[in-house]
Amino acid sequence: MNFEYFIAKRLVQGAEHKISISAPIIKIAIAAIALGIIMMLIAIATAAGLQNKIREKITAFNGHIQIYNYDNNNSEVSVVPVSTEQEFYPNFDIVEGIAHVQAVAMKAGVIRTEETFEGVITKGVGTDYNWEVFQEYLEDGKLPDYTENLNDEVLMSRRMASRLRFDVGSSFSTIFLKEENPEQIPNQRKFTVVGIYDSGYEDFDELYLFVDIRHIQRMNKWEANEVGNFEVFLNDFDEIDQKSNAIYGKTLSTLDTQNIKGKYGKIFEWISLFDFNVAGIIGIMVIVGGINMITALLVLILERTQMIGVLKALGAADWSIRKVFLYNAAYLICIGLFWGNIIGLGIIWFQHRFRFFKFPNSEEYYIDYIPVQISGLSIIAVNIGVLLLCLLMLLLPSYIITKITPVKAIKFE
Repeated sequence: MNFEYFIAKRLVQGAEHKISISAPIIKIAIAAIALGIIMMLIAIATAAGLQNKIREKITAFNGHIQIYNYDNNNSEVSVVPVSTEQEFYPNFDIVEGIAHVQAVAMKAGVIRTEETFEGVITKGVGTDYNWEVFQEYLEDGKLPDYTENLNDEVLMSRRMASRLRFDVGSSFSTIFLKEENPEQIPNQRKFTVVGIYDSGYEDFDELYLFVDIRHIQRMNKWEANEVGNFEVFLNDFDEIDQKSNAIYGKTLSTLDTQNIKGKYGKIFEWISLFDFNVAGIIGIMVIVGGINMITALLVLILERTQMIGVLKALGAADWSIRKVFLYNAAYLICIGLFWGNIIGLGIIWFQHRFRFFKFPNSEEYYIDYIPVQISGLSIIAVNIGVLLLCLLMLLLPSYIITKITPVKAIKFE
């Protein structure tokens, strides 16, 4: 670094510390960068958090991928059974990236009380069912235990229990029609509520009742190795389309597969729009921050016109002087990024920890609070992107320096 370059850099970097025209402009520019990065981080965190929570809720009730008999024709209830004697069950080792496989069965029923009745879909689950995904949603009581003999324990949603005026310990009767011949005398089973859950997903909460799968097997006159369908859980949701095709290719020709993106296409199309909104917010914030930095740079150049003329008279090249101002602008951007990250990540952490901010209408978003989730890679990408884009926007205004002549600049006041 030559002498005049060093002197110029020190002079320009000290501009914000002096009482001058540039001081308030520089502060505004730094504040704009900080506010922009705060908005970007919050937008990314809330979008990713909401997408992830909605996926988790849908996955908890369906798994990522379902394997069922073609003859069921995507019916909500299990009509034609599938044998558990499959190459992929209980461990799906023939396809990588599979976390868990569980067998379930569905059957429609009606809960009858002295005052009212309620239509439900009973989901029969067994010893292989992964209850961990429901632990978060459990509000009262305990999760059913189906590891021993057949029992009458059920898990019911808060919404259903409220409509039926049930609580933990309540017993009730459920009537099940026979799908093959609805005119026959229906089956009847008595159950006891041992746990109440609330996932916040109204479409599921108002329908699903979890029971021992052996009840459904007996009512449908199935063998112990016959179930309604299989639910497959993946290690990585982003691979769901790829794994769906791989699983379909590894199963029998009588079996079909469907992933939750296909089954609930409208919901996933809706949450995919969050990415578009985030991109729009980031674009607007970068433009606002860039414009403020351009203003600050032009003010610095105007205020340092005489110094530019002196350096040119001493033989400094135009590009060398431009780099001085660009370096100084990068320094100011980094200050804004620093404070923006401190405040933005602080807000995200407090929301994740204490859940201060709530949705005014939780039913529209399937969750009562605003979830947040952000990765280190996203933080790094946003910061580097903002820095580089703002500097690129400053290249053109810094070109003004080349138009300054030493004689006029030294006389400039």
